[in-house]
Amino acid sequence: MSDMNGKGILKGLGVSLKRFAETYLDDLSWIGKRYHTEGGIAHRSGKDARGIFTVQYPEEKIPVPEEFRFVPFLVYNEGSNGEKNLLCTSCGICAKVCPPQCIWIVRSTDPITGRPIPDPAEFYIDADICMNCGLCAEYCPFDAIKMDHDYELAPFERHIYNKFRLSKPTKYYESIRPDNAGRENAARSAKQAARTGVIKVE
Repeated sequence: MSDMNGKGILKGLGVSLKRFAETYLDDLSWIGKRYHTEGGIAHRSGKDARGIFTVQYPEEKIPVPEEFRFVPFLVYNEGSNGEKNLLCTSCGICAKVCPPQCIWIVRSTDPITGRPIPDPAEFYIDADICMNCGLCAEYCPFDAIKMDHDYELAPFERHIYNKFRLSKPTKYYESIRPDNAGRENAARSAKQAARTGVIKVE
């Protein structure tokens, strides 16, 4: 019955008015530092934000967490002469576990023996089909495929990425996921030490 008298509408307008006023009060308390600054973005993303707390995208972007995952990419080590040494051995496990089947691999073969060699001739991912589940990176036995943080993908053509576009250096992976990269490097060092019989003394 109260809604018939307009009390519900007035209550809703009151919420909007409160948000409107709190926005300007919060802006004044930050004195021009609420927008386009890391502190301002963090404040508006937190629980203590008042008023309108939307981010002014694309001028402002909310920092993504380390475990954020988007289109996969291939990791390579940079050689002394600048060559790219892909960690991928074209084993095909990632393509097998991919739920939407958006990964295609063309294996390289030895021109003399005709046998396959551990280096993909081509590697394709259809990002329009990819569901960003991360299973390809989870099941890769060589840590050769990782999930990216780059979500700004808006071309006019289809998102079919080839080996060249998917390849990114180890340093890039360490920059976007430093904690994971640190744990993986420590595990590799421990495994290598166990193989060589070297015991690390703390």
